[in-house]
Amino acid sequence: MALTKLEHYLVISDDIEETRRFYCDALGMRVGFRPELEFDGYWLYVGDVPCIHVAERESYKRYSEGIGIPVTDGNPGTGMIDHVAFNADDFDGMLERLRSHGIEPKQNRVDEIGLRQLFLDDPSGVKIEINFFVGKRAS
Repeated sequence: MALTKLEHYLVISDDIEETRRFYCDALGMRVGFRPELEFDGYWLYVGDVPCIHVAERESYKRYSEGIGIPVTDGNPGTGMIDHVAFNADDFDGMLERLRSHGIEPKQNRVDEIGLRQLFLDDPSGVKIEINFFVGKRAS
């Protein structure tokens, strides 16, 4: 049996409203259905996929410890994972959108495969990579 897809990643946040605004307003995701859970948070969707779960740090920590799955408690950021990547369309539109929210991302190009990239951090220090393929994508 092989893995079939990436389901989601969870961002632990000290300010879930700021985190929601970042992902929804700056990146264009949307808040969607989230079942009744015993901690505060949001499920943020890209299309039909709730790919980012946001959890408020203290209530999530209490919940997780209560079910015997302690939270990885470390410094804000991505820990041992360097970044999380998304694909997107309209490089110029996304760059303008980010700038309108006061975000100045770093840019990178990989011309050999027709790739332009934006790198930025979310409010909890998670590094985000956004990929835009402008030519034929390498296999």
